[in-house]
Amino acid sequence: MHGGIEFLSGWGEMVGKDRAKGTMNEIAGRAKRQVGEWSGDTGARIESHGQEVKGNAQKTWGGVKGAVRAARGEVRKEQDRSSPEGR
Repeated sequence: MHGGIEFLSGWGEMVGKDRAKGTMNEIAGRAKRQVGEWSGDTGARIESHGQEVKGNAQKTWGGVKGAVRAARGEVRKEQDRSSPEGR
């Protein structure tokens, strides 16, 4: 594991990059929002909302990619089990 941000799937693929980027964007957006609230900067608060949304979308996309990879791996395993060479 790489600092807890990226993780290895059962097939040894790195699937956490998008999720890590999403988390970083979400955290940065929250920080900007807080600064905007403290300073009364409406523009910073609006920008922070966009960055938080972007972060959430990146995390979701990373989860989808990981699920697809896992499902693909399960299909391959099942195909190997049912193939004549796998018996």
